[in-house]
Amino acid sequence: MKKVMNALRFVFRNGETWTVRREHIGDLWIKQVTTSFGRIGDEFQQIHPCESLKIEIAHEADSVNSDDINKGGLEAGMFARVRQFQDIEMMDILYRDRLNGEKRMAVEKDRIYFPYKAMDTDGHDNAYQSSKEADDKLYIVIDPERTVEEVYPQLSAAHS
Repeated sequence: MKKVMNALRFVFRNGETWTVRREHIGDLWIKQVTTSFGRIGDEFQQIHPCESLKIEIAHEADSVNSDDINKGGLEAGMFARVRQFQDIEMMDILYRDRLNGEKRMAVEKDRIYFPYKAMDTDGHDNAYQSSKEADDKLYIVIDPERTVEEVYPQLSAAHS
């Protein structure tokens, strides 16, 4: 059995999701994923926080999959939604398992939590998230110390 990353599903603070298939992902770095245990709701759960994320997403992913629940993305596109609201809270790494020559696939996931610092009292926007659209791609950085312009300096230089 071989585990293969199939897609990333971003989860926003309001519960909406956005699934980006593997072929639409360019540059990707998920820094220092650890395993912790914590109470989420009533249950103790194993969780996987990370230090930071940087990702480049191709324009073909600027849409909503029918499995995702996202009304705003239907109207404006997901790139506009991510640029307007800085509220990505976590991400599921979706895998498929190839089962010993069989055609059927089993699906697994790992849930990754991002660093989050509320920008204001409503707590919806993350001060650590920044994004920029350039050359038909969306660049997202979720990092307590660096912005999208610092991680991808070519974006500022090419569009100044």
